[in-house]
Amino acid sequence: MNEPIYGYLKGSKEKAELKAALASIEKEIIEIPCIIGGKEVRTGNFFEVKMPHDHAHVIARVHLAGKAELALAIESALAAKKDWESLDWFARSKIFMKAADLLAGPWRARVNAATMHGQSKNAYQAEVDSACELIDFLRFNAHFYEKILSEQPLSSANIHNSMEYRALEGFVFAVTPFNFSAIAGNLPATPAMVGNTVVWKPSETQTLAAYRTMQLFMEAGLPAGVINFVPALGAVAGEAVLTHPELSGIHFTGSSATFNHIYKTVASNIENYKTYPRIVGETGGKDFVFADPTADVDVLTVALVRGAFEYQGQKCSAASRAYIPASVWTRLQPKLIAETEKLKMGDVRDFRNLINAVIDERSFIKIRGFIEEAKKDPRVKVLTGGEYDSKKGWFVKPTVLLTTDPKSRTMQEEIFGPVLTIYVYEDAKVAETLKLCNETSPYALTGAIISQDRYAIQNMTRELRHAAGNFYINDKPTGAVVGQQPFGGARRSGTNDKAGSSLNVLRWLSARTIKENFVPPKTILYPYMDEE
Repeated sequence: MNEPIYGYLKGSKEKAELKAALASIEKEIIEIPCIIGGKEVRTGNFFEVKMPHDHAHVIARVHLAGKAELALAIESALAAKKDWESLDWFARSKIFMKAADLLAGPWRARVNAATMHGQSKNAYQAEVDSACELIDFLRFNAHFYEKILSEQPLSSANIHNSMEYRALEGFVFAVTPFNFSAIAGNLPATPAMVGNTVVWKPSETQTLAAYRTMQLFMEAGLPAGVINFVPALGAVAGEAVLTHPELSGIHFTGSSATFNHIYKTVASNIENYKTYPRIVGETGGKDFVFADPTADVDVLTVALVRGAFEYQGQKCSAASRAYIPASVWTRLQPKLIAETEKLKMGDVRDFRNLINAVIDERSFIKIRGFIEEAKKDPRVKVLTGGEYDSKKGWFVKPTVLLTTDPKSRTMQEEIFGPVLTIYVYEDAKVAETLKLCNETSPYALTGAIISQDRYAIQNMTRELRHAAGNFYINDKPTGAVVGQQPFGGARRSGTNDKAGSSLNVLRWLSARTIKENFVPPKTILYPYMDEE
């Protein structure tokens, strides 16, 4: 069962605990070492983690790994492999199930607070991410693993056939993003649970919550060297790890550009590897909401506002473009603008704020650039938002753009910020606009349709079959739940290996078929050969 979501209501115990955990983070600067072979390693080459909503406030100093530390991490992973892989499958799974129980209890506020301050998530967004989703990943993956092991081939008379699900040879490289602590924990944990050993490079800006997650795994009993925690700059880590002959797999979430680089590097080194590396990646998105003339305006408004602006649009699943029929737009426009302008923006410590800061200065500058370019485009109108402020935190006001060009830049390119672009189409041109929706973006991660016509729903679902790996009907295109909506997309959105399902777990296993003959033959010739 999925982990229940805490409400953090006024006067609740969980709210008091979370507030206390937030206050604790504010009082000190945590020093975060690499953890290699179970030992803390300090390099003295620091990266500072700052609160995005208060960027003068440093909350952690991270020791960045260099080539030597990354080489040591690989050695430690390989050294730990034999004993870890030989451990009974259920004993391995129990470590992660214990981590889930610890996170559901005494560790919940600690990890949620780290996500809130380190990644500027409000209490609800942190709760559904670093608590509930990570708990679900750990518990469900153990269930999926058991299910996979139970799938065995047929046996015939005097023959016993079995399938052994082995870990991959070598080590797995996990590269994790800033925006979801659950993903950051799941990417190293899934390969490890099934017997692999891992080198884990977290995003620099997510390192505080990643470090807490690593500490959680260690408290749950994770043996030394199984997961090696090595914060590092991407270029340094890639050069040291991606060319290693024992690389057996890459578990990645991040930008399409980085994933392309990883793929090219692996391809150019393919003759050097002991085995063909498994490459599993979830990358970008340019996620859509498509409404037809029967759409319920209230449902559509919620899907757009929540889908586009929760966590400042920094979800690979965030609604970023919308196709609205003219008859619906006349009713939707005033409501959409009014609801967007009601949203409160500010510090995560004020639980009344739905909108917080974007992750860092680089993201702030990128989003600001998109907005300023849109303001100068005669085809685009800023309906609300379009403002930003970086004095205290990296704040970008939720922005709604209206374009007359369905191929304008903000309809095609991933922004990763709180910017939603609307294209209004003629009611009679649903078919043509569905074609536009399908062909405009190179991505195919998530999408939503809003309609009350069952025939239309069936038609849109069919026409947009390849446009999204996670498809939502009368809902926002975000918020996939482990075990319910396994997550992933194709095209330029990744390999679609569906985190939150047995499909992803299976990618980290290498099957061996074993045939045992109980009554083996003792003659060479076959009976049919007795006669001409």
